Amino acid sequence: MTPNTSKLFKAALVLLPLAGFIAPVAGADEVADLAAKLDAQAAHTGYIFNTLLFLIGGFLVMWMAAGFAMLEAGLVRTKNVSMQCLKNITLYAVACIMFWLLGYQLMYGVTEGGFIGKFAIMHFGTAKGDLGSGYSSYSDWFYQMVFCATTASIVSGTLAERIKFWPFMIFICFLTGLIYPIVGAWEWGGGWLNGKAFIAKTGSEFFDFAGSTIVHSVGGWAALAGAIILGPRMGRFVGGKSHPMPGSSMPLATLGMFILWLGWFGFNGASQLAMGTISDVSDIAKIFVNTNMAACAGVVIALIYTQIRYKNLDVTMAINGALAGLVAITADPLDPSVPVAMLVGGAGSLLAMLIVPVLDKFKIDDVVGAIPVHLGAGILGTLAVGFTNPKITFLAQLAGVLSIGLFVLVCSTILWLAIKATIGIRVSEEEEYAGLDHAEVGVSAYPEFVSQ
Repeated sequence: MTPNTSKLFKAALVLLPLAGFIAPVAGADEVADLAAKLDAQAAHTGYIFNTLLFLIGGFLVMWMAAGFAMLEAGLVRTKNVSMQCLKNITLYAVACIMFWLLGYQLMYGVTEGGFIGKFAIMHFGTAKGDLGSGYSSYSDWFYQMVFCATTASIVSGTLAERIKFWPFMIFICFLTGLIYPIVGAWEWGGGWLNGKAFIAKTGSEFFDFAGSTIVHSVGGWAALAGAIILGPRMGRFVGGKSHPMPGSSMPLATLGMFILWLGWFGFNGASQLAMGTISDVSDIAKIFVNTNMAACAGVVIALIYTQIRYKNLDVTMAINGALAGLVAITADPLDPSVPVAMLVGGAGSLLAMLIVPVLDKFKIDDVVGAIPVHLGAGILGTLAVGFTNPKITFLAQLAGVLSIGLFVLVCSTILWLAIKATIGIRVSEEEEYAGLDHAEVGVSAYPEFVSQ
């Protein structure tokens, strides 16, 4: 019997006789029967609320696909907007299919302390589910799947305006079907980053509550490898200088940011993975507050930095400041106090701002700033857990970040090089100049205002 069930039962024994409903004291059989019924009711209630959490969190994270689409549509030039919309539609569909075909079982079919799960199609079991699991398998798969799709979305914006559509989608198949699930198995699937040998060497398990590293850094590493191999856009770096290429619509980019901000409450909040008790619901509420305040701190730090550094305000920096704050707090949005959560979010934002000129120095062209936001802030947020969570060591976090980063970077580099050597990954100079809407999509987003 659970503690809450025991309290209910004790209250029933006291109140019912006083109300005249029962006169004699119930026998042992009646007491056991009542306790069993109360436990069963608690199990049913927990199953319903846990499943509901996965479903609500899942559709909020799915809505982040719209956020990425609008953010990227606003930050690319007019002649490439339709392509970015098409890429975001398609990568979501591809990620869903690949996670069903391979991803879920690779991620959650791993043995304890292992490295990789099973190569098998997802099996959902009965439609009614199993009360023993505490939630519907359908809801669990749906929630885990939208995280996989988010990882793919991160890569899209970095490589915008010069990558071919189909080679990009081939890479997304491997990223969502193999790379992301394998890395996810290491931590969320109970793999080696949570194994006894790892804990013995580092002092604790690796901890990534909602995916600062497993989702955001994975997408960031894949984007970084692609950006280096693909090369910058024509005219982006000329004469040793960086030449900014303003996006088509700041309102669209801002809308995308707010959609992502909203979706992050599902991303972090539902990662509690349970909503059947008062404690769980209270934790979810705290996660919401910490997530929100980290983003707010990210905005403010970005504005202060740009005002001091560039003597001017920049809406794109404010947008990415908010996103960097969200990425940073994602590794542990539950344990820190609100001030500490704001510190983590602000630090993630500042690091993202500092990475931007470093990328320019090395002529790495990141159209939307996904590498500073998702890779930079993702690493910082993960390492910060070693200081904000007393149960987790910094060494464990560092080992997890390095091992995941190395694996994803090597795999992504091999894949990008293989695709480049076979079918090519970059459009021609003529196609890039004309814009991918004209060259590959055939539909202009703004036919009245096609600019070069």
